[in-house]
Amino acid sequence: MSPPAEPTDRELWRRAVEGEPECFGLIFDRHSRPVHAYCARRTGSPDAADDLTSIVFLEAWRRRTEIDLHDESALPWLFGVANRVVQHRFRTTMRHRAALSRLPAHTATPDHADDVAARIDGDRRLSRVKAAFDRLTPADQDVLALCVWQGLDYATAAIALGVPIGTVRSRLSRARGRLQALAGDAIPDEEAEPSAQILVPIRPTALELP
Repeated sequence: MSPPAEPTDRELWRRAVEGEPECFGLIFDRHSRPVHAYCARRTGSPDAADDLTSIVFLEAWRRRTEIDLHDESALPWLFGVANRVVQHRFRTTMRHRAALSRLPAHTATPDHADDVAARIDGDRRLSRVKAAFDRLTPADQDVLALCVWQGLDYATAAIALGVPIGTVRSRLSRARGRLQALAGDAIPDEEAEPSAQILVPIRPTALELP
């Protein structure tokens, strides 16, 4: 006799709402690693990703009774929450930097982003790809991060970004073409995408926290 099939995220979510909070813990166990990886790649900081991953799942728990999953997997919706959480962090960081810029001059404190850049400076190809990626629009960066780095298919990325599947297809094609044009021979024609190993801070799209 074959073992019983594992419950889907949709089923676990329903049971968590109905009074079995441990079911939400199973969702966390299933998806915390890809959410953490996404946050790390969007911020360039694994340490920041630890905090952001916690915020994503706390937000999901807070809204558990409001959300009716339309897909068997919660991951696309969680990526959407992660995108908004990263954007919130970006705006907060910009406000802090603006405040610091108004203080009297003092010895500069190294930025973690500088450390990230320093680690890849030895590889000229990755450096050129990073520079090209930074020049893309936020929408192009988002679709590359989800479809290339996270390996989402069109339908799943559409859920995460809140756009039609056709929009994902056209954005991804446009983003790859623009990246190829900006990076030149740093990316082979047949690949036209950023290396999955690059961890760079990316300015996310302007989405608001729910």
